[in-house]
Amino acid sequence: MDLEAYEAMARHGPCFVCAFLSGHPDYPHHTVFEDEDHVAFRDRWPTLPGKVLVAPRRHIEHVVRELDQDAYVRLMLVVREVALAVEDCVGAERTYLYSLGSRQGNAHLHWHIAGLPPGVPYERQQFHALMAENGVLATRPGEASGMAARIRERIAARGGLTAR
Repeated sequence: MDLEAYEAMARHGPCFVCAFLSGHPDYPHHTVFEDEDHVAFRDRWPTLPGKVLVAPRRHIEHVVRELDQDAYVRLMLVVREVALAVEDCVGAERTYLYSLGSRQGNAHLHWHIAGLPPGVPYERQQFHALMAENGVLATRPGEASGMAARIRERIAARGGLTAR
């Protein structure tokens, strides 16, 4: 992963979620869930196995001010159900849920779901485990799509969400 190129794209390129949803070839992701209002997809540069992002389809930038209570609760239900499916797939000892971005880059509201595998030494957990500056996982061809398929299957098996 080229961190400089990533930052330039995040700050000066199109909205990565909107570009992905419109089919822009420079923004491919493996979808794990979608309904009328939300999409969940594999992180292109995961720092932990099975890392997934969940976003509203509509371009929203602020999690508190731009969502009414019902929309917020529905979004968080999607986050929870996807996180439970990720945990099933990666055997996470802990699941990190966080939302990043700003008007200066990656502005489209999105939640990160990152399952911490058992046995990671404490000094490599928490913020260290989440920062691309500390390295991203190398994925072999087909690995990301395979993990996405397993997460999709777990979401469907759980039955808590209705896909589009």
